[in-house]
Amino acid sequence: MFEIIRSVVDHLQGLNPILIIGLGMLFAAFLGRIFQRFHIPQIVGYVVMGILLGPVSGIISPEEISHFELFNMLALGLIGFLIGGELKAEIFTKLGKQVFWVLLFEGLSAFLLVGILSYVVMQFFFDGWQTPLAVAVVFAAICAATDPASTVSVLWEYKARGPLTTMLTAVVALDDALALVLYAIGVSVAGVITGHGGEKFIVALGFAFYHILASLAIGSAAGWLLSWILNKIDDAERNLIYSLGFVMLLIGLSMKIHLDVILTSMSLGLVLINTKSRGTKTSFEVMHRFIAPIYVFFFVLVGARLQVANVNFMIIMLVVAYVFGSIFGKTIGSYLGASYSNTTKSVRKYLGFCLYPQGGIAIGLLIVASNRFEPEIGSIMLLVVIIGAFVLQIIGPIGVKFGAGKAGELGLNITEEDLIKVYNVSDLMDSGVPVISAGMTLSGVIKVVSDTDSYYYSVVDSENKLIGAITLDGIRNTFATQELNDWLVAMDMMEPVGYMLTEDVGLREAISKMKHLDLEYVPVIDTEDGANFKGVLGSRGVHRQLSAEVLAKQKEADSMYGISAG
Repeated sequence: MFEIIRSVVDHLQGLNPILIIGLGMLFAAFLGRIFQRFHIPQIVGYVVMGILLGPVSGIISPEEISHFELFNMLALGLIGFLIGGELKAEIFTKLGKQVFWVLLFEGLSAFLLVGILSYVVMQFFFDGWQTPLAVAVVFAAICAATDPASTVSVLWEYKARGPLTTMLTAVVALDDALALVLYAIGVSVAGVITGHGGEKFIVALGFAFYHILASLAIGSAAGWLLSWILNKIDDAERNLIYSLGFVMLLIGLSMKIHLDVILTSMSLGLVLINTKSRGTKTSFEVMHRFIAPIYVFFFVLVGARLQVANVNFMIIMLVVAYVFGSIFGKTIGSYLGASYSNTTKSVRKYLGFCLYPQGGIAIGLLIVASNRFEPEIGSIMLLVVIIGAFVLQIIGPIGVKFGAGKAGELGLNITEEDLIKVYNVSDLMDSGVPVISAGMTLSGVIKVVSDTDSYYYSVVDSENKLIGAITLDGIRNTFATQELNDWLVAMDMMEPVGYMLTEDVGLREAISKMKHLDLEYVPVIDTEDGANFKGVLGSRGVHRQLSAEVLAKQKEADSMYGISAG
């Protein structure tokens, strides 16, 4: 059996990129679903599948990973755009200063703790202080970045909404800017210490601010232009074309002039959501649907990057220092920043658990920084950050779910479509509707109708078996076509039931069938008996209940921090 598996794996190596993407998406989606059934975020399954396809089987080799760089950039740009769409103006009006202090405290705390721990570990393996200090400063600068992709994907998966979700989204969106500043400082210091291309501190810092401000300016300008265009169209397909075109244009431009892809795309989404043009809502809806398969494979590549062949004791100790420092630095720092800025209790207690994930930007910055060191040191640094980012990528999504769950914010950002997917007919049918017995006289029927506001009445026999239905239109037809005598009973006025539902039918299937048959009301019968009347499902009543539940969830979330639902 092992030889058969080995033979299959050997044949799968060297596949073309399209086939690799297809395999990665399908297998990762399957494994992610399994993880989800065990209440583990799907993203962990995606990363694990990347490990299986990468270092374990060799189907995705390190050389092939480099071919997907443009795919990674596309994924990061789309994620940045959708993150920007979460940053409505009222968030900064309400939480602006709080976001600044939380960002500063959590970033600097991780910077200091990772730097100190990495330096201590390096001292055991290197003579002198220059190389350990230079490496420690770079590690410290890079660890400040939080991966927005995995963080936000967990919030989307679990429909989170509330003050912690809002604060977290704002912090991870702006973390790139802080990471770039710390990176400029750290690399400048490391370059001076090692003598490998160290620019003057003020020059490095100036370049960092150039990257930040230019990214925000170009993205914002594109956002105003896209808003104007979307306001002129009213078609979802063209909306997707323009929105995706602008995002890809900014990604390509950012790569061409060396700007930050996430910041540029994020500012595009931020401006677009706050201009509130006619096509804005549609733009984010279609992009959400478009990005789903892309970020599945994006996280497969994260797992595939892990290469453990050259791992030794020193690297393990540095990974422990990097991971431990990142986790405790961000946890303690976010608590201090949240306390100092007087945020809500849930943000103070649980935000730190949501800031662990690291991904593309940390690895990207490290690749550039490693060029300032000797090749041997550079390869060690790269391996430490890749393994450290991988470990944090596994722990991080679980931490996001834990923190948002403890804050009580999971499941508060639902839509009617979300509810339709999980409800059955029994959840929303009206079991209290009046029924009419088959032998009820005309006067009895009229009394029931006059005492209620229903439109649809089920007719049952003496054993509560459904045998027909009476509608207001049917009663009018009876008045117009028949002589009204005392002997006229419900059975004479009822109509046969053309379609019935059982209690266990999914709500989505029921609504689809009712639309297809153009039915406003459908009787519901017992799942066991097959004819025992249980209630009525009415399309208007269903949407009324769903809308009320969605609004109640939004109000519950928004009441936590005083921002009105909108």
